Amino acid sequence: MSTSKNLSIKRGKPSYFMSILGVTLVLLLLGVVGWLVINANKLGDYFKESVEVRAELRGDLNKKDSLALMEYIGGQPYVRTIEFINKEKAKQIFLGDGNKSWDGILDANPLPNSINFKLKPAYMNADSLARIELDLKKQTYVSDVNYPKALVDNLNKNIQRISLILLVVAILLATVVIILIDNTIRLAMFSNRFLIKTMQMVGATRWFIAKPMDQRAILNGATSGGIAIVLVQLVILVFERLLPELRTIRDWESLTLLYAGLILLGICITLFSTHRSVIKYLKMKLDDLY
Repeated sequence: MSTSKNLSIKRGKPSYFMSILGVTLVLLLLGVVGWLVINANKLGDYFKESVEVRAELRGDLNKKDSLALMEYIGGQPYVRTIEFINKEKAKQIFLGDGNKSWDGILDANPLPNSINFKLKPAYMNADSLARIELDLKKQTYVSDVNYPKALVDNLNKNIQRISLILLVVAILLATVVIILIDNTIRLAMFSNRFLIKTMQMVGATRWFIAKPMDQRAILNGATSGGIAIVLVQLVILVFERLLPELRTIRDWESLTLLYAGLILLGICITLFSTHRSVIKYLKMKLDDLY
Protein backbone atom coordinates (compact mmCIF):
# COMPACT_ATOMS: atom_id res chain seq x y z
CA MET A 1 0.00 0.00 0.00
CA SER A 2 2.81 2.39 0.94
CA THR A 3 4.73 1.57 -2.25
CA SER A 4 1.66 2.23 -4.37
CA LYS A 5 1.13 5.59 -2.64
CA ASN A 6 4.76 6.63 -3.22
CA LEU A 7 4.52 5.76 -6.93
CA SER A 8 1.37 7.82 -7.19
CA ILE A 9 3.07 10.81 -5.60
CA LYS A 10 6.05 10.53 -7.97
CA ARG A 11 3.73 10.42 -10.97
CA GLY A 12 1.98 13.51 -9.69
CA LYS A 13 5.14 15.56 -9.37
CA PRO A 14 6.02 17.60 -12.46
CA SER A 15 8.96 16.28 -14.50
CA TYR A 16 11.27 19.12 -15.49
CA PHE A 17 14.27 17.28 -16.97
CA MET A 18 13.02 17.14 -20.57
CA SER A 19 11.77 20.70 -20.31
CA ILE A 20 15.20 21.97 -19.17
CA LEU A 21 16.94 19.86 -21.83
CA GLY A 22 14.71 21.11 -24.63
CA VAL A 23 15.05 24.76 -23.64
CA THR A 24 18.83 24.37 -23.25
CA LEU A 25 19.24 22.96 -26.76
CA VAL A 26 17.28 25.69 -28.48
CA LEU A 27 19.07 28.40 -26.46
CA LEU A 28 22.38 26.80 -27.43
CA LEU A 29 21.46 27.05 -31.10
CA LEU A 30 20.42 30.68 -30.69
CA GLY A 31 23.61 31.45 -28.75
CA VAL A 32 25.86 30.02 -31.48
CA VAL A 33 24.08 32.06 -34.16
CA GLY A 34 24.35 35.14 -31.95
CA TRP A 35 28.10 34.54 -31.64
CA LEU A 36 28.36 34.29 -35.44
CA VAL A 37 26.55 37.63 -35.80
CA ILE A 38 28.92 39.27 -33.28
CA ASN A 39 31.95 37.83 -35.07
CA ALA A 40 30.70 39.00 -38.46
CA ASN A 41 30.47 42.58 -37.18
CA LYS A 42 33.86 42.41 -35.44
CA LEU A 43 35.46 40.84 -38.51
CA GLY A 44 34.03 43.65 -40.62
CA ASP A 45 35.52 46.24 -38.25
CA TYR A 46 38.84 44.38 -38.31
CA PHE A 47 39.04 44.61 -42.11
CA LYS A 48 37.96 48.24 -42.07
CA GLU A 49 40.66 49.12 -39.55
CA SER A 50 43.31 47.53 -41.77
CA VAL A 51 42.64 49.91 -44.69
CA GLU A 52 45.29 52.65 -44.86
CA VAL A 53 44.96 56.19 -46.21
CA ARG A 54 48.12 57.84 -47.56
CA ALA A 55 48.51 61.63 -47.70
CA GLU A 56 51.45 62.32 -50.04
CA LEU A 57 53.50 65.43 -49.27
CA ARG A 58 55.03 68.03 -51.57
CA GLY A 59 58.84 67.92 -51.75
CA ASP A 60 60.97 67.67 -48.64
CA LEU A 61 59.25 69.42 -45.74
CA ASN A 62 61.21 70.72 -42.81
CA LYS A 63 60.64 69.04 -39.47
CA LYS A 64 58.49 71.88 -38.10
CA ASP A 65 56.02 71.79 -41.00
CA SER A 66 55.91 67.99 -40.96
CA LEU A 67 55.10 67.92 -37.24
CA ALA A 68 52.43 70.60 -37.65
CA LEU A 69 50.72 68.59 -40.41
CA MET A 70 51.02 65.40 -38.36
CA GLU A 71 49.39 67.11 -35.37
CA TYR A 72 46.58 68.44 -37.55
CA ILE A 73 45.77 65.06 -39.10
CA GLY A 74 46.32 63.17 -35.84
CA GLY A 75 43.86 65.48 -34.08
CA GLN A 76 41.00 64.60 -36.42
CA PRO A 77 38.26 62.39 -34.92
CA TYR A 78 38.47 59.83 -37.72
CA VAL A 79 42.13 58.88 -37.15
CA ARG A 80 42.85 55.63 -35.28
CA THR A 81 46.62 55.34 -35.89
CA ILE A 82 49.04 57.62 -37.73
CA GLU A 83 52.63 57.31 -38.96
CA PHE A 84 55.07 59.51 -40.89
CA ILE A 85 56.73 57.65 -43.77
CA ASN A 86 59.87 59.22 -45.21
CA LYS A 87 61.29 58.35 -48.61
CA GLU A 88 63.66 55.69 -47.33
CA LYS A 89 60.97 53.87 -45.40
CA ALA A 90 58.64 54.19 -48.38
CA LYS A 91 61.31 52.47 -50.49
CA GLN A 92 61.60 49.64 -47.96
CA ILE A 93 57.83 49.13 -48.04
CA PHE A 94 57.87 49.26 -51.85
CA LEU A 95 60.57 46.58 -52.08
CA GLY A 96 58.93 44.54 -49.32
CA ASP A 97 55.80 44.25 -51.49
CA GLY A 98 57.86 42.33 -54.06
CA ASN A 99 58.59 45.22 -56.43
CA LYS A 100 61.93 45.56 -58.20
CA SER A 101 64.45 48.19 -57.16
CA TRP A 102 65.07 51.19 -59.43
CA ASP A 103 68.75 51.37 -58.43
CA GLY A 104 70.87 51.78 -61.56
CA ILE A 105 67.90 53.22 -63.45
CA LEU A 106 67.01 56.30 -61.41
CA ASP A 107 69.41 58.52 -59.52
CA ALA A 108 66.87 59.76 -56.97
CA ASN A 109 64.14 58.14 -54.92
CA PRO A 110 60.86 58.93 -56.76
CA LEU A 111 58.64 58.03 -53.80
CA PRO A 112 57.24 60.97 -51.82
CA ASN A 113 57.20 61.50 -48.08
CA SER A 114 53.77 60.68 -46.76
CA ILE A 115 51.59 60.60 -43.69
CA ASN A 116 49.84 57.23 -43.47
CA PHE A 117 46.90 56.73 -41.15
CA LYS A 118 44.15 54.23 -40.49
CA LEU A 119 40.55 55.19 -39.88
CA LYS A 120 38.06 54.24 -37.23
CA PRO A 121 35.44 51.79 -38.62
CA ALA A 122 32.63 54.38 -38.43
CA TYR A 123 34.40 56.56 -41.02
CA MET A 124 35.19 53.74 -43.44
CA ASN A 125 32.57 54.60 -46.05
CA ALA A 126 32.59 56.41 -49.39
CA ASP A 127 31.01 59.66 -48.14
CA SER A 128 33.32 60.06 -45.13
CA LEU A 129 36.42 59.21 -47.16
CA ALA A 130 35.46 61.72 -49.85
CA ARG A 131 35.13 64.49 -47.21
CA ILE A 132 38.45 63.48 -45.62
CA GLU A 133 40.17 63.51 -49.02
CA LEU A 134 38.75 66.94 -49.86
CA ASP A 135 39.86 68.38 -46.52
CA LEU A 136 43.40 67.01 -46.77
CA LYS A 137 43.87 68.24 -50.32
CA LYS A 138 43.17 71.76 -49.06
CA GLN A 139 46.29 71.55 -46.90
CA THR A 140 49.25 73.39 -48.42
CA TYR A 141 51.78 70.58 -48.14
CA VAL A 142 49.53 67.70 -49.26
CA SER A 143 49.88 66.87 -52.96
CA ASP A 144 47.57 63.86 -53.17
CA VAL A 145 45.49 61.48 -51.06
CA ASN A 146 45.34 57.77 -51.92
CA TYR A 147 43.38 54.82 -50.55
CA PRO A 148 41.97 51.64 -52.15
CA LYS A 149 38.56 52.98 -53.22
CA ALA A 150 37.42 49.78 -54.95
CA LEU A 151 38.36 47.72 -51.89
CA VAL A 152 36.45 50.04 -49.56
CA ASP A 153 33.32 49.92 -51.73
CA ASN A 154 33.40 46.12 -52.04
CA LEU A 155 34.18 45.70 -48.34
CA ASN A 156 31.21 47.81 -47.25
CA LYS A 157 28.84 46.09 -49.69
CA ASN A 158 29.92 42.60 -48.59
CA ILE A 159 29.73 43.46 -44.89
CA GLN A 160 26.24 44.93 -45.31
CA ARG A 161 25.11 41.88 -47.29
CA ILE A 162 26.49 39.39 -44.77
CA SER A 163 25.15 41.37 -41.80
CA LEU A 164 21.68 41.52 -43.37
CA ILE A 165 21.65 37.77 -44.05
CA LEU A 166 22.79 36.94 -40.51
CA LEU A 167 20.24 39.37 -39.05
CA VAL A 168 17.40 37.72 -40.98
CA VAL A 169 18.63 34.28 -39.90
CA ALA A 170 18.87 35.45 -36.27
CA ILE A 171 15.33 36.87 -36.32
CA LEU A 172 13.89 33.73 -37.89
CA LEU A 173 15.80 31.53 -35.47
CA ALA A 174 14.69 33.62 -32.48
CA THR A 175 11.08 33.19 -33.60
CA VAL A 176 11.54 29.43 -33.98
CA VAL A 177 13.29 29.24 -30.59
CA ILE A 178 10.43 31.04 -28.85
CA ILE A 179 7.87 28.71 -30.47
CA LEU A 180 9.91 25.59 -29.61
CA ILE A 181 10.39 26.67 -25.99
CA ASP A 182 6.70 27.47 -25.69
CA ASN A 183 5.70 24.08 -27.11
CA THR A 184 8.22 22.28 -24.88
CA ILE A 185 6.85 23.92 -21.73
CA ARG A 186 3.23 23.38 -22.77
CA LEU A 187 3.97 19.69 -23.36
CA ALA A 188 5.59 19.41 -19.92
CA MET A 189 2.60 21.11 -18.28
CA PHE A 190 0.16 18.91 -20.21
CA SER A 191 1.33 15.91 -18.20
CA ASN A 192 0.46 17.79 -15.00
CA ARG A 193 -3.00 19.01 -15.98
CA PHE A 194 -4.79 16.64 -13.60
CA LEU A 195 -2.58 17.69 -10.68
CA ILE A 196 -3.43 21.34 -11.39
CA LYS A 197 -7.14 20.59 -11.62
CA THR A 198 -7.10 18.46 -8.47
CA MET A 199 -5.55 21.31 -6.47
CA GLN A 200 -8.28 23.63 -7.75
CA MET A 201 -11.01 21.16 -6.81
CA VAL A 202 -9.83 20.95 -3.19
CA GLY A 203 -10.11 24.75 -2.85
CA ALA A 204 -6.66 26.08 -3.81
CA THR A 205 -6.69 29.56 -5.38
CA ARG A 206 -5.20 30.31 -8.79
CA TRP A 207 -2.33 32.25 -7.22
CA PHE A 208 -1.59 29.42 -4.75
CA ILE A 209 -1.46 26.89 -7.62
CA ALA A 210 0.44 29.05 -10.08
CA LYS A 211 3.01 30.59 -7.70
CA PRO A 212 5.21 27.49 -7.07
CA MET A 213 5.04 26.49 -10.73
CA ASP A 214 5.99 30.01 -11.83
CA GLN A 215 8.88 30.02 -9.38
CA ARG A 216 10.02 26.66 -10.70
CA ALA A 217 9.70 27.99 -14.27
CA ILE A 218 12.03 30.90 -13.42
CA LEU A 219 14.54 28.47 -11.91
CA ASN A 220 14.28 26.13 -14.92
CA GLY A 221 14.68 29.01 -17.37
CA ALA A 222 17.76 30.31 -15.55
CA THR A 223 19.20 26.79 -15.35
CA SER A 224 18.65 26.23 -19.07
CA GLY A 225 20.23 29.59 -19.88
CA GLY A 226 23.22 28.85 -17.64
CA ILE A 227 23.83 25.43 -19.21
CA ALA A 228 23.42 26.94 -22.70
CA ILE A 229 26.03 29.61 -21.86
CA VAL A 230 28.55 26.95 -20.79
CA LEU A 231 27.92 24.99 -24.00
CA VAL A 232 28.19 28.10 -26.20
CA GLN A 233 31.49 29.01 -24.51
CA LEU A 234 32.78 25.49 -25.17
CA VAL A 235 31.81 25.83 -28.84
CA ILE A 236 33.65 29.17 -29.01
CA LEU A 237 36.78 27.68 -27.41
CA VAL A 238 36.75 24.78 -29.89
CA PHE A 239 36.48 27.16 -32.86
CA GLU A 240 39.16 29.44 -31.44
CA ARG A 241 41.47 26.45 -31.04
CA LEU A 242 40.86 25.49 -34.68
CA LEU A 243 41.09 29.13 -35.88
CA PRO A 244 43.35 31.10 -33.48
CA GLU A 245 42.65 34.29 -35.47
CA LEU A 246 39.19 34.38 -33.89
CA ARG A 247 40.77 35.24 -30.54
CA THR A 248 41.92 38.62 -31.88
CA ILE A 249 38.32 39.71 -32.54
CA ARG A 250 36.81 38.29 -29.35
CA ASP A 251 34.41 40.84 -27.85
CA TRP A 252 33.68 40.07 -24.20
CA GLU A 253 31.25 42.98 -23.87
CA SER A 254 29.05 41.68 -26.70
CA LEU A 255 29.36 38.11 -25.44
CA THR A 256 28.28 39.20 -21.96
CA LEU A 257 25.18 40.85 -23.42
CA LEU A 258 24.49 37.71 -25.48
CA TYR A 259 24.79 35.47 -22.40
CA ALA A 260 22.56 37.76 -20.35
CA GLY A 261 20.04 37.68 -23.20
CA LEU A 262 20.02 33.87 -23.24
CA ILE A 263 19.25 33.69 -19.51
CA LEU A 264 16.60 36.42 -19.77
CA LEU A 265 14.97 34.78 -22.79
CA GLY A 266 14.98 31.39 -21.08
CA ILE A 267 13.34 32.82 -17.96
CA CYS A 268 10.77 34.98 -19.75
CA ILE A 269 9.57 32.37 -22.24
CA THR A 270 9.53 29.57 -19.66
CA LEU A 271 7.63 31.70 -17.14
CA PHE A 272 5.14 32.96 -19.74
CA SER A 273 4.44 29.49 -21.15
CA THR A 274 4.14 27.88 -17.72
CA HIS A 275 1.78 30.51 -16.32
CA ARG A 276 -0.35 30.49 -19.46
CA SER A 277 -0.64 26.69 -19.34
CA VAL A 278 -1.61 26.70 -15.66
CA ILE A 279 -4.35 29.29 -16.22
CA LYS A 280 -5.54 27.39 -19.30
CA TYR A 281 -6.03 24.13 -17.38
CA LEU A 282 -7.63 25.91 -14.44
CA LYS A 283 -10.28 27.36 -16.78
CA MET A 284 -11.00 24.04 -18.46
CA LYS A 285 -13.72 21.68 -17.31
CA LEU A 286 -12.64 18.35 -15.85
CA ASP A 287 -14.12 16.35 -18.72
CA ASP A 288 -12.17 18.43 -21.25
CA LEU A 289 -8.85 17.37 -19.68
CA TYR A 290 -9.23 13.82 -20.98
